[in-house]
Amino acid sequence: MGRLSVAFFASGFAALLCQIVWQRMLGIFAGSDTVSAALVVGAFLSGLGIGSLVGAKLADRMAPHRALLGFAIAEAGVAGFALVSKWFLYDTLAIGLAGVIDAPAAIFALCFLGLLAPTVLMGASLPLLARAVAVSLDSLAERIGTLYGWNTVGAGMGALIGGWLLVGNLGFVGALWAAAGLNLVAAALALSLWPALRASAPPAPASLPPETGFGGLPMWCLLVFLSGYVIVALEIVWVRMMGQVGQFHAYLFPTVLGVFLLADGLGIAVASRMVRRLTDPRPAFFITQSAGFVVASGLLALVWFAAPLWPMKEMLSVDVYRLHGSHLAAGILLIVAVVGPPSFLIGMTFPLVQRAVQRDLASVGAAVGWVQVANIAGNAAGSIATGLVTLHVLGTAGTMVLLAGLSLLLVLGWLWSARATLGQRRPEIGLAVACAAALLLWPSNDGWWRRLHLERAGQATAWAEDRSGIAFFRADAAGTPGLPDGPFFIQGFGQGRTPFLPLHQFLGAVGPLLHPDARNVLAIGVGSGGTPWAASILPQSRLRAIELVGPVLATLEETARQNPGGPLARLFADPRVTLEYGDGRRALAKATTRFDIIQADALLPEASHSGLLYSQEFLELVRSRLAPGGLYVQWAPTGRTAETFASVFPHTLLLLPGRVLVGSDSPIAFDPAVLAARFREAAIVTHLRAGNPGFADYASFFAEPVLAWTPQTPRSPASLTDMFPRDEFYLNNAVRETTALVRAPR
Repeated sequence: MGRLSVAFFASGFAALLCQIVWQRMLGIFAGSDTVSAALVVGAFLSGLGIGSLVGAKLADRMAPHRALLGFAIAEAGVAGFALVSKWFLYDTLAIGLAGVIDAPAAIFALCFLGLLAPTVLMGASLPLLARAVAVSLDSLAERIGTLYGWNTVGAGMGALIGGWLLVGNLGFVGALWAAAGLNLVAAALALSLWPALRASAPPAPASLPPETGFGGLPMWCLLVFLSGYVIVALEIVWVRMMGQVGQFHAYLFPTVLGVFLLADGLGIAVASRMVRRLTDPRPAFFITQSAGFVVASGLLALVWFAAPLWPMKEMLSVDVYRLHGSHLAAGILLIVAVVGPPSFLIGMTFPLVQRAVQRDLASVGAAVGWVQVANIAGNAAGSIATGLVTLHVLGTAGTMVLLAGLSLLLVLGWLWSARATLGQRRPEIGLAVACAAALLLWPSNDGWWRRLHLERAGQATAWAEDRSGIAFFRADAAGTPGLPDGPFFIQGFGQGRTPFLPLHQFLGAVGPLLHPDARNVLAIGVGSGGTPWAASILPQSRLRAIELVGPVLATLEETARQNPGGPLARLFADPRVTLEYGDGRRALAKATTRFDIIQADALLPEASHSGLLYSQEFLELVRSRLAPGGLYVQWAPTGRTAETFASVFPHTLLLLPGRVLVGSDSPIAFDPAVLAARFREAAIVTHLRAGNPGFADYASFFAEPVLAWTPQTPRSPASLTDMFPRDEFYLNNAVRETTALVRAPR
C-alpha cells in the first residue's frame, strides 16, 4: 500500500500537469471564450468517463497481479502520449487548423479525439488499482479511499507546483516531460510489486449478505452525481469570486484548483481511516456533503460582507493593485480559507460511498468504476451547466441560490428516508435549516456585485455578468456632460476609466494617423472604450472591435445610454463601427479580410492568458492578416514583448516614452514632427478631447528618440511563445522594463 500510494500520488501529480498544458493547447485551437473552454473540459471528462467504464469492465475479469500490470501499462501509455501531445494538440490542431474548424460539434469532436487515448487510460487506472489491492471486504473501502486520497493530494500538488513553479520555469513542453517522467515512476513502482503479487494466492471470494446493504449501486451513483455537480459548480464560483478579489493572474486558477484538490484529498484520507468503524455510512455522507455546502456558502457570504470593510478594503478591493507582495499573499491566504474547509468536508464523502457500495470482492472494479463514472458525469454537468447556463442566466448569486436548493433537497431526501429515526437526526436537521437559510437570505446578484465593487449610495453605475465574466463601471464624480469620471472594472480589476486614459487614446489613434490611408481597422479588445473610440478617428475608416468578456459591451452600452451625446453613445451609434463579443485571436485566424491597421488594447502582461496576445505565434498571425503597408500597434509593457515583436516584424518602431510598438512588412514613414502636427489637426483634437477633455499633449508619447528595427538590424530571438509565455508567469521570470532596450547595445 505504501508503494502504491506513492505511485498513485505521482500519477495524480502528472495528470494535473498534463491537464493544465493540454487545456492551454486546445484553448488556442478552440478559443478562449467560455463556450470553447467548456467544450475542452467536456472532451477531457468524457474520456475519463469512458476510461472508468473500460476499467470497470476489465478489472473484475483480471487476477490482482494482472490488474496491477494493467495499471502500469496505463501509466506508461499516458507518459507516451504526454511526450507526443505537443505535436498533435498544438502543432496539428491549434496551429495547423487555426481558423479552419468553427462548428462547436466539430471542435468538441477533435478535442475529444485528441484527448481520448490518455484520458481513457487515466480513467481506467483507479478500477484497475482497486482490483489489485482487494484482499478483504473489511479493509477494501479504507484501501480504495487511501489510494484515491493520495492520488487527489498528488493532483493538488501537481496543480500548485505545476502552476507556481514548473510551467513558469520549464514552459509547457518542459512540464509535459516532467509529467511523463512521473507517470513512468508510477508504472515502475507498480511493476516492482508485480512478481510478489503474482506469486501470492488470490483472495477468497467474499460478499456481504443483501440485508447488510445501505442502498443499491444506482442510488449511490445518483448521489455521487449530485455531489460531483455541487463541488464543481462551487469550484467555478470560487474561481470567479477569488479572481474578483485576487485578480485573474496566471497563478489564480492553479491555486484554487490545487487548494481544492489538496483539501479534498485530505478529506478522503481522514475519512478512509474512519470508515471501518462506521456501521452505517449514510448519515455521515449526508452530513459531510451538506456541511460542505453550508461552510462554502457561509465563507463566500463573509467575503462579500467584508469587501468594503477594513482590512479587506485596503488589501483586496477592486481599487487596489493586487498582483504583488502582501496583496498577492493576502489573496492566496483567502483562497486557502474559502476553498479549503468545504473541499475537505465534501472530500470525506468518497470513502463513505465506497463503504456503502463495496459488497463483493468479485465486483470491486465495477463498483469503483460506476461510482467514478457518476462522479465524472456530475463534474461534467456541473461544469457545463454552471459555466454555460446558470452563471449566464442567474449570475453568481443566483447560482449559489440554486446550489442551496439542490443541497437542501439532498438532505431533505435523507431525512424523509430516515423519518423513523428523526429524533436522532439533529445534525442533518440543523444543516437542512442552514441550507434553507442560504436559499432564502442570499443577496441578489445586483446587490452582490455592487457591494464587491464598493458602490456608494447615489453613485451612477452600470454592470453586467454572464458566463464570460463580469464588468462594472462606477462613476466616482460627475465629470463633464456625457463623460462621467470613474473607473471601469473587468473581472474585478481596473482596466481603464472615463474620461479615457490618454495612453488608450494614443494606442487607438496612432495607427490610423501614421498610415497614409487607413480604411479597415481591427481592434482586439474593447476595454473601457478608449482605444476603439480613438481608432475610429478618421471618417473614411471602418472599425471592427472584438472583446473577449461579453459583459464589457453590455456595461459600456448601458453607460452610453445613461450619458447620451458622450463618446460611448456616439461609438455605439456610429454605423462605421462594429463591436462584437468573441476571441480576438480566433477571429483573426478565421478572417479573410486584410486590415490596414490591427491594434491590441493595452493588456497587463501578468494577466491570465495574456501570453496568447504577446507570443511570437500570435504576432506572426497578425502579420499574415495585414494588407500591404499595413500597421500593427501594440503596447510594450516589458522588454520581452518588444524583443518578440521586433523578431516578427521586419520594420518595427518603439515609440518612447509611451512604450508603443508599431510593426509592418514595409518601411514605416515616421516623422515625429509630422505625426505631432497630425495630432494638432482640428478634427483630431476635437475627437480626442471628446474622450478626454483634460489632455492634449499626445506628442509627449513619442517625444524621445524612437527605437527602430529594419531588416538589417540584429535581433534577439523571440522570448515569448505560446509554449513559454514567460511574462505571464511573472513570479518565475523577472519582468524586464522596456526602457532597458534603449540602454542595451544593438
